[in-house]
Amino acid sequence: MARVLIAGCGYVGSALAAELAADGHEVWTLRRSPTPPPRGVVGIRADLTDVDALRRLPPRLDNFFYTASAGGTDDRSYRSAYVDGLRYLLAALDGHPIRRLVFASSTGVYARSRGEWVDEGSPAEPAGFSGKRLLEGERLLRLARFPATVVRFAGIYGPGRARLVERVRRGEASVPGGRPVFANRIHRDDCVGVLRHLMTLEHADRLYVAADDEPAETAVVLRWIAERLGVPPPNVDPFEDGSRYGRTTNKRVRNARLLASGYRFRYPTFREGYGELIAGGQAAGD
Repeated sequence: MARVLIAGCGYVGSALAAELAADGHEVWTLRRSPTPPPRGVVGIRADLTDVDALRRLPPRLDNFFYTASAGGTDDRSYRSAYVDGLRYLLAALDGHPIRRLVFASSTGVYARSRGEWVDEGSPAEPAGFSGKRLLEGERLLRLARFPATVVRFAGIYGPGRARLVERVRRGEASVPGGRPVFANRIHRDDCVGVLRHLMTLEHADRLYVAADDEPAETAVVLRWIAERLGVPPPNVDPFEDGSRYGRTTNKRVRNARLLASGYRFRYPTFREGYGELIAGGQAAGD
């Protein structure tokens, strides 16, 4: 069994901590919030940029997951979370026998707008500060003395995080007009599954993109959700470009490298993921 630290224990990190603890691993979480950690997990309350607090890390850690999120929507918050916090933690981990460090990044680093396919070999040229700070964090890992892997996750949904369903339910959704707008998703439980999978690999690549098996047109997704809910289909809005659903780019993510590593998705498309949320009444959320 491994000794695992998860830094930034939020939506994905908390679920990962719970599953690893259930597997019998010793798990510590590091977060600013006073929220208690999952059962069987030891919580350390500290800011990632507080160098003195980081001295309280447990000894002889084997695995480290960095799943932090920015505390705000400005450049300073992103720099603090993905650059400064990571740098301080890497320094604090010096001397630990880390077997693998995994950094949760985002497919938002790919600034594509015409439905192009992207994968690990595609150039990452983000237009906004959020993607640029994530790339800075990724570059820090290349300098780390530990074996390090970056996972660029697509848009994450799951229990309590399915506002697309609620927009359709309330009749507030509109189908983008004009050319197809593609979106890429991954269920929270598959985020956890991917991270656990990488922890078990003897040899992992330095970079994976993590999105489910079907980059889907927003129009197709919205109409499918409406049919499952039994509500009228959304109207077509010629001025809607998908941005109201958090889609600031238009691309299709190819997950072939992740599949080749042996991972199999619990929710291979939006149909399985949203279908379970709708059937179980878990679609309400942000």
